[in-house]
Amino acid sequence: MTTHAGPSGGTVTERRPELDAMRALVVVGLVFFHASLVFDSRDDFYVKNAETTGITFIIAGLCVIWAMPLLFLIAGLGTWHSMRRRGPGGFAVERLLRLGVPLVFALVVLLPLPQWLRARGTPGYAESYWEFWPRFFTVRLELSDFPFILEGEHFETGHLWFVVLLLTFSLLLAPLARWVPRERARRARARLVALSRPRGALLLLGLPVAAVCAVIGLAEEFGGWDRWAYLVFFLYGFLLVTDRDFRAAMRRDRVPAAVAAVTLLAVGMPGFILVGQDPGTDPFRDLTPLAVGVRTLYGLAGWCALVAILGALDRPRPASASPGRRRGWYAYLAPAVLPLYILHQPIVVAAAYFVVGWRAPILVEYLVIVAVSLALTLLAYDLLVRRTRVTRFLFGMREPTAGSGSPARPR
Repeated sequence: MTTHAGPSGGTVTERRPELDAMRALVVVGLVFFHASLVFDSRDDFYVKNAETTGITFIIAGLCVIWAMPLLFLIAGLGTWHSMRRRGPGGFAVERLLRLGVPLVFALVVLLPLPQWLRARGTPGYAESYWEFWPRFFTVRLELSDFPFILEGEHFETGHLWFVVLLLTFSLLLAPLARWVPRERARRARARLVALSRPRGALLLLGLPVAAVCAVIGLAEEFGGWDRWAYLVFFLYGFLLVTDRDFRAAMRRDRVPAAVAAVTLLAVGMPGFILVGQDPGTDPFRDLTPLAVGVRTLYGLAGWCALVAILGALDRPRPASASPGRRRGWYAYLAPAVLPLYILHQPIVVAAAYFVVGWRAPILVEYLVIVAVSLALTLLAYDLLVRRTRVTRFLFGMREPTAGSGSPARPR
């Protein structure tokens, strides 16, 4: 475990085991989340059960408000360390290999399957998968939807929108980091960190997130947030979370942040439901005062939830703590996060396709889909991904370092 100087002069620890754990928790949780969409009365998921429920919307809302923002914030933190080691140019090349290659591979091999299974649910549809596969790639250019510039009747990036956005943010940041003088960037980070030093002031950094939510809106297809809100979380991770003083402020304000998040959700969630009851109003995009207000509360609640989570997890560790005790799950689970993320949704859709016809109670079908999907996803990773150099490369995994004894170096 190594240390180095933080942006405003403080020493920070590069290894953050709690963040590895949270990344894995979110990705595993996505299996539960996407399986619930099979039964959601609002969502147009690939495979739908005949009997649906509205309770999944409320449960999902309590999770999406922090889960994907946390992944982007952690990715921003990792970007700071990676760019510091490699420089902007080397970082851009590394991102193209670690994210671009898995994205293209999954688009070709995995993403057509959920759309084909969706089509199979249409009465009278008899097209084989291999007949459907080339039609998936019938695309047109749609620059206005940047960075999702390719669209088509069946083509989609599906759950890999996260990879598309993360790659885009990284490639936009790399030239900016090269052009901006390092001293100017250091002073800008120091000023931002200084804003967080007064007690409670850290929570005000949620205002830019709230502004994006209020003005641009939210997007159900992107995990309940607009793509540009994720950019704010990514930049916060890049600029702030590496700093020792900022981390101390998060630990200090974790309780008021948790109270604020719960309060804002308690006020905002009923507002979402109220706005959604009007057939002519979309709480995710409309600019009516109530819709804008509940989205503002949502954005603030999301930031407060992240402060509470990261502040609670970031506990000082005794100098005598042995890293060897964590080597086993670090070596296996940490490098598995991206492959598991890529694999999980096509497997969930395939499992649901065979389960929804059982006419069993919703809870029984849901638990079966979750159990089968988790088992198959882990088996696919263990047997088909991590064991060869080629498959590790195709899924964005690092090669093991000398003497590590692990299939990929955790980060």
